[in-house]
Amino acid sequence: MKIRLNLATSPLENHRRFALGATLVGTVAIVALVLLSWHAYSARRAEFALRAEIARLERQTEQLRRQRRELEDYFNRAEIRKMRDRSGYLNGLIEQRSFPWTKIFAELEHILPDGVRVVSISPKMSEGRIEVKLVVGATGDESKLKFLRALEASKEFSRIQLLAETRPSRASEADKVYLELVAAWYATT
Repeated sequence: MKIRLNLATSPLENHRRFALGATLVGTVAIVALVLLSWHAYSARRAEFALRAEIARLERQTEQLRRQRRELEDYFNRAEIRKMRDRSGYLNGLIEQRSFPWTKIFAELEHILPDGVRVVSISPKMSEGRIEVKLVVGATGDESKLKFLRALEASKEFSRIQLLAETRPSRASEADKVYLELVAAWYATT
C-alpha cells in the first residue's frame, strides 16, 4: 500500500476554481471589448457618412438658392414683368369669356320667386372657383326670404354671404328691399 505524505509546511491548495473563474471573466471582458470596439467603429463610420451627406445637401441647397436668385432676377426684369402682367390680363379676359352665363341664368330662373329680380351680377375667379356677386331687388320681406331659402337650397350656389340689405329712399320704386350678396358657384353637370 502506498501512502501519500505531504512533507510541505503548508497544505497543497487547488487553484483550479480561481483559474477557471479568471479565464471566464477574461473571456467575457475580451468579447465585450471586441463588441464595444465594433460599435465605436460602426458609429464613427455612420457619423462620417452622415457628415458627407450633410455636406452634399448643403452644397445642393446653396446651388438651388443660387438658381432661385438667378430666376428671380430674370423674372423681375422689366420686359418679363410687363409680359407677365399682359398674360395675366389676357388670362382674366379668357376666364370672363368662359364664364357659364347661361347655366347661371338658368339656375337663377329656377330659384327666383315672384317679386324678386336680379339687378346686377358680376362674376370673379377666386382661388380656382367662381364667386358671383349679386344685387337683387325684392318687392317685400316675404319674397326676399323665399329667394334666400331657394338660394341656400340650390346645389350650384354655396358659401352665401349677405353683404348688405338696403331699402330705397323713394317710396315710388317697385323694389322695397335690395340685397347685396356673394355666393360661390359650382356648376353641376
